Amino acid sequence: MKDKLMGFARLARPANLPTAAADILAGIAIALYLRNIEVLNFLVEQSGDVLLLVFSSVALYAGGVVFNDVFDAELDAVERPERAIPSGLVPQREAVYFGTILMLIGITLAFKCAMLSGLISVALTFAILTYDGYFKQFGFGGPLNMGICRGLNLLMGMSILGTVSNWYISLVPVVYIFAITLISRGEVHGDNKKHIVWAGILYAIVITSITLMVMLQTSQIIYIIPFLVLFGYLIFKPLLKAYKDNSPKNIKKAVMGGVLSLVVMNACWVAGFSNWYLALAVLLLLPLSILLSKLFAVT
Repeated sequence: MKDKLMGFARLARPANLPTAAADILAGIAIALYLRNIEVLNFLVEQSGDVLLLVFSSVALYAGGVVFNDVFDAELDAVERPERAIPSGLVPQREAVYFGTILMLIGITLAFKCAMLSGLISVALTFAILTYDGYFKQFGFGGPLNMGICRGLNLLMGMSILGTVSNWYISLVPVVYIFAITLISRGEVHGDNKKHIVWAGILYAIVITSITLMVMLQTSQIIYIIPFLVLFGYLIFKPLLKAYKDNSPKNIKKAVMGGVLSLVVMNACWVAGFSNWYLALAVLLLLPLSILLSKLFAVT
């Protein structure tokens, strides 16, 4: 029984879940700044809505990676036989039930926060399932679809007030996740230097975009610099190593570094649109993700 429960936990990729929560917190910080609402007071007075969206996002993310393994069961039996479904630890049918329950929980929690949040959660669920079941096989459509999922997640955080302005900010995580998904194309067999070069270009575009958006919208660019430096270091260091030694091991580390650094990217948004100490609070999700990554696979 204990092993089976561990199998369900492995399906949900616990190390990745704090990154989903960080998206929501960043989206909330952006929305509140744009509406000139004091963040700390809002977090205290509307903590229920904040938690609804955080747990909605976590549930949808977990459900998405569960269905990823469901759809990949046959391929994983060859390439990743140690995963929960091909190893027989979790029957495929039970994994489907598990993923469905997580998705329904996520949608329900979002609707309890706001109608717009609920509608975005439905769109996010559709995007997740279309990626898992169909678009991941395509060289361009797959990374784009995955990026849209992350962009919708940030947008769901921005919808906490029932409206969304400056929606184009959510395009930045789309580009970032597109880059990570490109890198992951060589995770099993290696030999993806071309994808790594493109990912590096997209990473640079993301850092430049965050900087410009904060400069244009706020006067807090100085507070974001340390977070941007950390972000750049954490994503480019494993990427350069994967380029020099283009092995599956190093590619996997580059993917893992990109995924976990989502927390740092979101801390950048919070530093730019809120304040540096709340950004540090978001950054504390990073050691949690790193700790969980030692116990559970990230990819």
